[in-house]
Amino acid sequence: MRFSAFISVLRSVGPVVIGISLGFTLSLLSVSWTEEACYLDGKEGEDVTVGQDGQLKGARKPNSISTINDVESEEDFEPRIVPYKQVQQSAQKKVFRAKYISTELGMRERLLVGVLTSKNTINTLGVAVNRTIGHHLDTVIFFTGMRNRKVPHGMFVISHGDERQIWNMFQNIKYILDHYINEYDWFYLVQDDAYTEADRIKALVDHLSIDRELYMGSPEEFIGGEMEGKYCYGGFGYLLSRTLLLRLQPFLENCRNDILSSRPDEWLGRCIIDYTNTNCVSESQGLQYHHYELGKNSDPTKEQSEPFKKALTVHPVSDPEQMYKLHRYFTEIELQKTYDEIAKLQAEIKNVSVVAFDGNRSSQWPVGINPPFEPKSRFEVLKWEYFTEEEIYSCIDGAPKCELQGIDRLDVADVIDVAMIELNKKYKPVLHLKKQQLINGYRRFDPVRGMEYTLDLQLEVVNQKGHSHSVTKRVHLVRPLSRIEIIPMPYVTEATRIHIIIPLTLQDRSYVDHFLEVFASNAFETSENAILTFLFIYDPVEAQQVNQNDIFASVKTQINTYERKYPAVKIPWISVKTETPSQIKFMDIISKKHPVDSLFFLANVNTNVNSEFLNRCRMNSINNWQVFFPIHFQDFNPDVAYHNQEHPATVDLIKDAGHFDRLSFDEACFYNSDYMATRTRMVADVQENEEILETLDIFDTFLKYSGLHVFRAVEPSLHQQYSFQACNPQLSEDIYHRCVQSNLEGLGSRSQLAMLLFEQEQGNST
Repeated sequence: MRFSAFISVLRSVGPVVIGISLGFTLSLLSVSWTEEACYLDGKEGEDVTVGQDGQLKGARKPNSISTINDVESEEDFEPRIVPYKQVQQSAQKKVFRAKYISTELGMRERLLVGVLTSKNTINTLGVAVNRTIGHHLDTVIFFTGMRNRKVPHGMFVISHGDERQIWNMFQNIKYILDHYINEYDWFYLVQDDAYTEADRIKALVDHLSIDRELYMGSPEEFIGGEMEGKYCYGGFGYLLSRTLLLRLQPFLENCRNDILSSRPDEWLGRCIIDYTNTNCVSESQGLQYHHYELGKNSDPTKEQSEPFKKALTVHPVSDPEQMYKLHRYFTEIELQKTYDEIAKLQAEIKNVSVVAFDGNRSSQWPVGINPPFEPKSRFEVLKWEYFTEEEIYSCIDGAPKCELQGIDRLDVADVIDVAMIELNKKYKPVLHLKKQQLINGYRRFDPVRGMEYTLDLQLEVVNQKGHSHSVTKRVHLVRPLSRIEIIPMPYVTEATRIHIIIPLTLQDRSYVDHFLEVFASNAFETSENAILTFLFIYDPVEAQQVNQNDIFASVKTQINTYERKYPAVKIPWISVKTETPSQIKFMDIISKKHPVDSLFFLANVNTNVNSEFLNRCRMNSINNWQVFFPIHFQDFNPDVAYHNQEHPATVDLIKDAGHFDRLSFDEACFYNSDYMATRTRMVADVQENEEILETLDIFDTFLKYSGLHVFRAVEPSLHQQYSFQACNPQLSEDIYHRCVQSNLEGLGSRSQLAMLLFEQEQGNST
């Protein structure tokens, strides 16, 4: 038993012992040891084996310290300092990064369209082509020989300066190769007397492979039939792949010198066939290039053939009116296809929802629209607005009831009309419904799905026998939010210098001290890139006494004080004499004294200006594109807002302290060049009626004559103290009433005014 136990232990421990022993044996065999005597006095013996290089042979013991020379002792060892030499690094190459990710990744746009036009047709058919396809396609270029003096607005025109057709076609291809060959995958060339269904040509290139040498259009035999192959007829347009043009690029000059032809489309076809061996095709990868030849004096609205309905291009188009008729016809076809697809998708959603976990409840009404917003607390509950056909019971100014007008009135009328159309679709031909009146109307804006409506309609129902009776029907409607579109805007920066213009009259002098104090802390001390300019307005009597009694002498003294306090700051002023103050007349003088690219901010002296607003002024004012009219926050009359209370030192932006004055248009940000262009357009009207300069303000001038985007929005950073405005009755009636209403609404909120009236009545009763 003991022997068997010993054997079992040996079996488990034996391999380990054998492995350790074998390891020690091999390590001893691979190392040769040198005997070293150990002396108490620390001196080595004479029998140490020394190699030829003066160092010990063999390996040192683990507890020994290696020495540089066995003759030297540890006491004689001196450390040696190795000098540091800096490694000379080669100059790194600057890494070039593309401006756009698409450029760095080699991504390209799908389609560029080139329209072949002429000097005689660019203002007629060319404009019609631009209006029908320009907003559907990303890039549309118009190629022409000789350019007119006046180019139609909104069109990108390339003029080659020659009327020779073959030369122009050569220049067209060369221009595309030089400027756009690395940016687009497909190039579509079409004449201006052809209508192109833009969505269909985009769908075609989206399904074609970009690596093919494709020359696609309407194939035609060459004139005479001597040359093999087919070219694409230019009247119906043709599609060229980027791969094909890159292969053609080295031979383009040869085509210009060697190929003779009377037609540009035939010349291009011969060039492509000769040097790329690619023929024109009307079908590729199972996709067909459909086209239709329109008969002379034919009416597009009466064409009902299938080839016409499937056409990508229709040729020839005789005049712009025919082009617009074609566009309307094909747009209606595409719109009906969209409605059919929506109905099909809705039916599929209903079928799928039946087998869903929640059953039919998972299919929200209307089918395909986002479900309603679900509030998490009572503070998130959306508010319904009650309305009738004449009044709405939710007003901007807080009144319980106000007249339904403007866009709200049109909205309600449109919703009722749609409700009647849909009800008649549902019950025809059995019943015919007529609206008698709107009993109740409710609407609310759901940020998830759009505007929701609930209508209680009193209807007259007429059956097929002519019998009628009155019923009440409740209907629900939704005006869904459309697809969000990002509108491209020109590039602007926050580095632009702003010229702040402050007009001053005799009544405004008391506000100058506070204005300069606030402006100095917000602009002078922070070195804001802005120049403050005062406009002193004198009437004729005050102007005559300016040497003896200058009404603005105290203001000029304050300006000098701030200029001494801030040596880098200069505050210019301009003096104007006039009987009737007018914004346009003032700006005419200021505009002439500043460069064309100056950015103006026209403001009041009781406005608090800070850097945050000035940056928004820079960003929202876009040269030759947009002007900005901010809506400032104006304090209420402190005697009303803080009746029988101590007036606060600072006013917060709360509804009881003030309001955004939507009736004030005094502040404006715009470029001098935009103002000068607007004034130029006013010349004809001013010659007929000079009083127009006194009856219009800057806002109405830009709105009526500029053609620019007039951007108006609330501006919380633009704070204005309460002041009573002196309304000028010589301005237009609308501007005068706007001023009067602004004064009235600036007194206080309705609740504050009601409390004052209540206290007054209480006092009178006692």
